[in-house]
Amino acid sequence: MTDKRDYYEVLGISRNATAEDVKNAFRNLARQYHPDVNKAPDAEERFKEINEAYGVLSDTEKRAAYDRFGFSGVNTQGMPDYGNMDLSDLFEALFGMGGMGGMGGFGGASSSRRRQNAPRRGADLSTMLKLSFEEAVFGAEKEVEITRNERCSVCDGSGTEPGTQLSDCPTCNGQGEVRQVHQTFLGSMVQVATCPTCGGRGKMIETPCRNCRGSGLERKTSTKTVTIPAGVDDGNQIRMVGEGQPGANGGPNGNFYIELDVTPHKFFRRNGNDILLDLDINMAQAALGDEITIPTIDGNVKLRIPPGTQPGRVFRLKDKGVPVLNKNDRGNQMVTVNIQIPTSLTKEQEELLTSLGKTMGTDIKIQERSFFDKVKDAFSG
Repeated sequence: MTDKRDYYEVLGISRNATAEDVKNAFRNLARQYHPDVNKAPDAEERFKEINEAYGVLSDTEKRAAYDRFGFSGVNTQGMPDYGNMDLSDLFEALFGMGGMGGMGGFGGASSSRRRQNAPRRGADLSTMLKLSFEEAVFGAEKEVEITRNERCSVCDGSGTEPGTQLSDCPTCNGQGEVRQVHQTFLGSMVQVATCPTCGGRGKMIETPCRNCRGSGLERKTSTKTVTIPAGVDDGNQIRMVGEGQPGANGGPNGNFYIELDVTPHKFFRRNGNDILLDLDINMAQAALGDEITIPTIDGNVKLRIPPGTQPGRVFRLKDKGVPVLNKNDRGNQMVTVNIQIPTSLTKEQEELLTSLGKTMGTDIKIQERSFFDKVKDAFSG
C-alpha cells in the first residue's frame, strides 16, 4: 500500500476506544481477512495492515505516542516480525483456542474432540397404531412393539470381546487429536485436528465383540403397554419419553412417538368433540311427530321428533359426544334429520297420498328471499 491509513480507521474504532474495543475489532477483522479464509487479492495486505494497527493500539505506550505524534511517534522497525513468529500464543489469547485449527472455524481440534466425546441424545423412533372409533373416544390400553439398539449383553456396551482390553490409538498415541505445523507468511501455524483413526476417542478396539462386532449395541424388540387417553383423534401423537434409541457417551435416550390412526365409524362422524349422525325419517314421522330410538356412542337413546319437523333440522344430545382431552368435559351428539321420500308406493299408499294431496291443494308457495340474502346483496353493491 502506498499511503498508510490511520490505525483507528483500519480497525474501524474511535480514538476513545477501550482496550477491549481494540481487541474485539482486531478479532473480527482478523477472522474476516485472514488469507486462509478470504481469497480476495488484497486480503493478505489488509491482514498485514490490521496486524500493524493492532500492534500499536494494543500497546499503551505506543498508542499514546501515536496519538501525540502520529506515525512518526512509533518505531515501526520495532514492531513484531509477523513473518517469522509463531502466532499460536497470540491466537490462544484472542480466540481461546489451542492452535489455529486450520483457521476455518477458530475452534481447534480440542473443542472438536470435546464435541465428539460429549454426551449426545439418542435418535427418536416412531410407529403407527390403529384404533377403533370407540377406543379413540373412551381411551384404551394398547401394546406396542419397540425395536431399538440396546447395550450389548455380551460386552456390556464396551465393544470389546470379554477378556480383552482397549489399546491406545497408534496414530495419536491416545491423545485423540493430531497436530501438524504449516509454514505461512505469518510464520508457523499449528493445525490441530481430530484423529482420523480413532475419531477422537484415543482408544482402539483390538478384538471386537463377537456379538455386536465392536458397536457395543445389539438390536432388540420389546413390548410396551401404552395408555391411550380418552378423546384422542386421528393423527394425534403419543410420546413415550426415553423409549427411543440410546444416547451416546452417557447421553439420554431418544423418545418413542406413536401416531394414531383412527378407523372411521359406520354411522358416526366427528367434528372436534362433537359426534355427528345423519338420520332419515319418513314423511309421516316428520308431519305427525314420533318418538324413535337412535344410536349414540354410549348406547341407544330415545329421541322425540316433534310434529312438522323440516328437512335438515338438527337435534342436540348434550354430553353424548367425545370427552375433551385431559378434561372432565364432553362434546355433544348432533343429529341431522333428513326426510326420506319414497321412490315406490303400494297401491294403498298411492291412494292415501292422492286423497291427502287433494285436501292440501295444488298451490305452490314461492319462498321470499331471506333477510341475510338481502344484506349480502347490499354489501356486494
